[in-house]
Amino acid sequence: MTERATPRWLDVLWLIFLGGLALVPPVGELHKQLLLLSIGAFQLLESRIIQSAGRGGPIYVVVIKIGLATILLNHTGDATAILSPYYPIYYLPVMTAALYFGPLGTLLWTLVTSAAYSSYLWEARNNFNIDANTISQMLMRILFFFFVAMTVNRFVMQYRLQVQRYQELSETLSEANRSLKQAQEEARRAERLAALGQLSAGLAHEIRNPLGVIKGSAELLTQKLGSSDALAKELAGYIYTEVNRVSALVSRFLDFARPSRLELSAEDLTTMVERCLKTVADQGACARVKVHREYAAGLPSVMLDQDLCDQVFTNLLLNACEAMGGQGGELKIRIRPSASDTGKEVVVEIEDSGPGVPAELKEQIFNPFFTTKKTGVGLGLAIVSKIVDAHGGSVKLSSPVGQGACFRISFPVSTSEIS
Repeated sequence: MTERATPRWLDVLWLIFLGGLALVPPVGELHKQLLLLSIGAFQLLESRIIQSAGRGGPIYVVVIKIGLATILLNHTGDATAILSPYYPIYYLPVMTAALYFGPLGTLLWTLVTSAAYSSYLWEARNNFNIDANTISQMLMRILFFFFVAMTVNRFVMQYRLQVQRYQELSETLSEANRSLKQAQEEARRAERLAALGQLSAGLAHEIRNPLGVIKGSAELLTQKLGSSDALAKELAGYIYTEVNRVSALVSRFLDFARPSRLELSAEDLTTMVERCLKTVADQGACARVKVHREYAAGLPSVMLDQDLCDQVFTNLLLNACEAMGGQGGELKIRIRPSASDTGKEVVVEIEDSGPGVPAELKEQIFNPFFTTKKTGVGLGLAIVSKIVDAHGGSVKLSSPVGQGACFRISFPVSTSEIS
């Protein structure tokens, strides 16, 4: 049993059909006209009746139409209802069943309708001599009930099949469109990363040489001055400290700009994440953070560059702890196997209970030099994305409003593990 698969103009045709029956003699019979009017009104209200009746609505509609058709024949038969010229009214419940039910349901309801029409034979036996010609004529009418019902049902089933195919095609196109948009966003991000990487590399090389000269000069100045000039020694110390800070920043630019040279080895992600979590804890970043671990058993090894991936997880764990602020919160770490279109993966999810990332910033958060921190440079997540991409993995952010942020990092499983 499925939804009705016909346009509303079919109701107009039924009303024209009922209007034609109204003009068939006896035209002046009030009962007949009222019954035809009731059938027409019921036809127009059919959809609303089915919606209000729920799942059994089509059954109720067919039963009521059979009842109305039977009553009409009782009021229009001269000597007996079997002779009524209004017998085509039984096509109404037959076609309604064909519209709402499958082939088997259509056959069953056509059989019920034919039984309702054939029931008048008992009354006709008492008043008329039923010969072979009468039986043949009645069987022909019943056969036409089945012929019309199954023909209409076949067209309806084909229509439903086409609608289902169009819906599946629409869903496929929508999914392809979403994938295309995602690919375009990733391509734009890759272009920005490449351009900014080249710029960073050029600037870093140009800045590093004079920084070395300034740092060396500050060291010499500190040694020469000794304790003779405290102010000059303090200023030289400031120069030395700030040069070291700028030098570290330049090193990060170079890390971002230079191509990733991976030294791959089979690694256990659970061990790696725990090591990075201890590094963050030693820095005091998660003093008030409650850590929840959900590690699947029997995880396969993943081919990773240990140093680079340590940098990835340390950065993400540190960001999560800092996002929750001094009041602390809950940090959830989940590691589990997964399957994607490209094969088997191991997925790491790092979820915090902080304020989350606003929707308008989600696309920008992996861009270089974008940061929401007062002292941040904006290269951390850009480097994370670059390292994960180099491993053939992916990093995604989900951040429902007011529910924290969840970074999902996936790495392909080692081919030796798959085999």
